[in-house]
Amino acid sequence: MISFLREFSIPEPVTGGLLFSILFAMVYFITGIGVEFELAARDVLLVYFFTTIGINASFKDLISGGKPLMILLAITILYMFLQDLTGITVAGLFGQPSAVGLIGGTVSLIGGHGTSIAWAPRFVEEYHVANAMEIGIACATFGLILASSIGGPIAKFLISRYKLQPEKIDPLDVGVSKEDKNLEIDYLELLDAVLAIHICIIIGLLLNRGLEVSGLKLPNFVTCLFAGILITNLMPKSFPRITGTKWPSRTPAMALVADISLGTFLAMSLMSMQLWTLIDLAGPIFAILGAQVVVAVLVILVAVFPAMGRNYDAAVVSAGFAGYSMGATPTAMANMSAVTKRYGASHMAFIIVPLVGAFFIDLVNALMIQFFLNHF
Repeated sequence: MISFLREFSIPEPVTGGLLFSILFAMVYFITGIGVEFELAARDVLLVYFFTTIGINASFKDLISGGKPLMILLAITILYMFLQDLTGITVAGLFGQPSAVGLIGGTVSLIGGHGTSIAWAPRFVEEYHVANAMEIGIACATFGLILASSIGGPIAKFLISRYKLQPEKIDPLDVGVSKEDKNLEIDYLELLDAVLAIHICIIIGLLLNRGLEVSGLKLPNFVTCLFAGILITNLMPKSFPRITGTKWPSRTPAMALVADISLGTFLAMSLMSMQLWTLIDLAGPIFAILGAQVVVAVLVILVAVFPAMGRNYDAAVVSAGFAGYSMGATPTAMANMSAVTKRYGASHMAFIIVPLVGAFFIDLVNALMIQFFLNHF
C-alpha cells in the first residue's frame, strides 16, 4: 500500500494526517469524545514554508516564469468561473438554491476554509442558507483530500505518457531526492538556514504591517515570501555574514526545513479535521465535488498542461494546479514536492504556482463570488 502511494506521488503527510483523522472519527463514534487540537504552531509553519520558497527564488526564474505565470493566471480565472458554474448547476439538480452551489464552488474549493468561514454569515443572512458554514467547511475539507489525491497521479500519467524529464539535475526546492542516499547536512548549515528564514520573516512581518497601515491587508506568509525573494536577489554575493557562509539559497538544509514545515502543516491540518460533523451533508456535497473533480481534471489535461508547454515543468505545474483548484496552495506545494522528489526539480513550478495560488486568486475570488451572487 505504501509503495502504491509512493508510486503515484501521494504526499506522505496527507496519508498520515488523513489516517489519524479517520481514527479520531472512530473514537468519536465509539465513545462520543471529540478530539480537538491547538493549531497556532501550524500557522507559524506555513510562514516558515513560504519564506523558504522566497529564499530559493531567483530573478532569473521569475523573469523566465513571467509569461507562464500570466498564462496560468488566465487559465485559473477561467477555471474559477467554470467551478462556480458547475457548483450552481449540480446544486440545482438537487433542488438547492444557487447560493449552495456557489459555496460548493470557489468559496470553499479555491477559497478554502478561511473563505468559507468569512462568507458564511452573509449566505445565512442574505440568502437564507442556514447551514452555510457547515456546507462550506465540509466542501473545503473533502476538497483538500481530493486535491491531495489527484495531483500526483495526474503528474505521473503525463510524465509517463509523454516520457518527460527535467532539463537538468538541480537541487530540490522542497525536501531531498529519494535517490540521493549519500546526502549529509551539517547542523551548522541547518542553523544557518533557520537564521536566514528568521531574518526574512522579520522583514516580511514589518512589510506586512506597513501595507496594512496603508489599507492593503495580506496574509503574513505572502509578505514573508516576497521578503525572501527580495533579500535573496538583492543581497550581493560578497555580502559579509556573521556565519561566514553564503546566503543559503537552494541548499539541502533549506530544502529540509521547507519539507518539514510543509509536511507538518499538512499533517496537522488533516488530522485535526472533525469528519463526524460532515456526514449529514454527504449526499449533495459528494455530487458537487464529484463534478468538480471531473472539471478540474479536464481543465488540466486540455488547458493547463498544453498551455504550459507540454514539458516536465508543465506536468509539475499540473500537479500544483490540482492542489489549489480543489484544496489550497499548501496542498499544491505538497503535490509538487511529492512529484519532484520522485522525478526531479522544477524551479519554475515552485515560483509561479504559489504566486497564483497564494496571492492572485484570493483577489480574483472575491470579485468572482460577488459576480455570481449578483447574477444567479
